[in-house]
Amino acid sequence: MSQTAVQKAIITDAGFASRYLPITKTIPKAMLPLGNRPIMQFMVEECAQAGIKEIIIVATPEGKPIYEDYFNNSVNRIRKQLASQGKEDRYEPVQQVLDFPKIVVITQDPSLPYGNGSPVASAKKFVEGEQAFLVMYSDDVVYGAVGDAQTMVSAYAQNPGVSGVIMAQEVDASVVDKYGIISLKEDGVSLDTIIEKPDKGSEPSRLASYGRYLLTPAIFEHLAPQNTGKDAELWTVDAITKVAQDAPVLVEHTKGEWMTTGDPENYFHAHLEYVRKYESYGSKVEEWLD
Repeated sequence: MSQTAVQKAIITDAGFASRYLPITKTIPKAMLPLGNRPIMQFMVEECAQAGIKEIIIVATPEGKPIYEDYFNNSVNRIRKQLASQGKEDRYEPVQQVLDFPKIVVITQDPSLPYGNGSPVASAKKFVEGEQAFLVMYSDDVVYGAVGDAQTMVSAYAQNPGVSGVIMAQEVDASVVDKYGIISLKEDGVSLDTIIEKPDKGSEPSRLASYGRYLLTPAIFEHLAPQNTGKDAELWTVDAITKVAQDAPVLVEHTKGEWMTTGDPENYFHAHLEYVRKYESYGSKVEEWLD
């Protein structure tokens, strides 16, 4: 079978986000802003850059209508008002959102175990028939001109026969115990295993794995409800490690800068870095913090 282009992506934001309460009782965590765009928009833009045609967002029941409104509501009332004031340019960011690839919003299957693999398993029927697809966790943002989605799609196209591609970023030795650290096979480019939060000094590398994966349908065999791991949860990295024992899973280094938004402290850091480096008023940040 000839290899076809990657056309679909799964983006997950189906957790409780309890560290962000009370705001996340009403607003999905990935709808929190970086500049004047929500985190989720960064994910979608990354997919669009890579040529993805359809995006499946896995949300909470409360978050589903919010995502559907954000990516589909043309707010014509505002558009007409801006046009009447000669401010049509202010509507352009809204039009950009409306022009994104097809977006389908679903909720997680409540019968599945707790764990970050369950949102992926919930989207299985939406990627049936695909040779490969992207999986992206909305906790993880990547700043830079070339998104991880593009890097993974390119690597997959250039390496027929691989069973997946995962992204990595080198971290300082002082923080290896905070991440899932990658152990490579002897070829130096494919995954052996991911060791979760190794003790300092015992790490097999300083390559941290995070929520950017290109996977094939083989992953779903290992994301069945009975395949729970640590803390009786269903883990995507466990499934990827099992797939890697049968066929190569490539490890690609990010061409950008990975930052996590999984907790309020890191979210603030990611937000500050984005404003400082990419917003027109970023040069004022140091002045404000002085």
